[in-house]
Amino acid sequence: MTSAPSSSGGATGPTALRMLLGAHLRRLREAEGISRADAGWEIRSSESKISRMELGRVSFKERDIDDLLTLYGVDDPDERKRLLDLAREANAPGWWHRFGDVLPGWFQSYMGLEATASLIRNFEVQFVPGLLQTRAYAEAVVRLAHDLKGSKDVERRVDLRMSRQAVLTRPNAPRLWTVIDEAALRRPIGGREIMRDQLETLIKLSGKANVQIQIIKSDAGGHAGAGGAFTVLRFPDADLPDLIYLEQLTSALYLDKRDDVDQYVAAMERLCVQASPPSDTPKIIDAIIDELY
Repeated sequence: MTSAPSSSGGATGPTALRMLLGAHLRRLREAEGISRADAGWEIRSSESKISRMELGRVSFKERDIDDLLTLYGVDDPDERKRLLDLAREANAPGWWHRFGDVLPGWFQSYMGLEATASLIRNFEVQFVPGLLQTRAYAEAVVRLAHDLKGSKDVERRVDLRMSRQAVLTRPNAPRLWTVIDEAALRRPIGGREIMRDQLETLIKLSGKANVQIQIIKSDAGGHAGAGGAFTVLRFPDADLPDLIYLEQLTSALYLDKRDDVDQYVAAMERLCVQASPPSDTPKIIDAIIDELY
């Protein structure tokens, strides 16, 4: 029998815990040769519910976990307790839930994944990445993206974005490796002063040990990111595969099929080769500041 996952490892966010527990339940089911349909019947539900549970996309009812463990022949009381404790932890809300009034459901999943990742790689075409934005720049982006009448909604959304940035300074912080199209750095979001401050902030952030910034210069021609912005998330637990995040105007796509992930990872690798090396980033941004400001 496979050993139960533990929340004491690298992946401790509720989203990752659901994914870990779901993957473990899948292994237990497959080891017993039980179909998803039969497992669904056991918990008075459906095959699709078992599929969502095994992918970590729904919260867990302790009664369901208890019944499934019995079905899968997990008799050891210590292992049952570990798995039930893990289910309770996986159902605990993340810090971002306090922003539920301005946080769409499709983005909540990303928050949990970002908080768990050990490596965040992204490519941006239009904006500076959210984890590197100044408050004033973030406010300008929020006002562009949302038709907001009151300042309270704007402030709440900006507070959420600023709170996200704490992931880069926490203990065991993830590594952020971002590639930015030069056009995004020349677009004066929020006006000249706000943009200049944002550019100067990027220079400072590029010196952080866990932040790597590369720029694809305009004269580089076509590149592997022609399809638009995307993010690759890698997790510290070997049971959690890489995940691709694609944000749209009112929704998002999470790609976890091996072929899809491999294509995006390959595109990211090509972008890193086509972009200027990280050591050139400060002088490239300095040149933009000298030219435009």
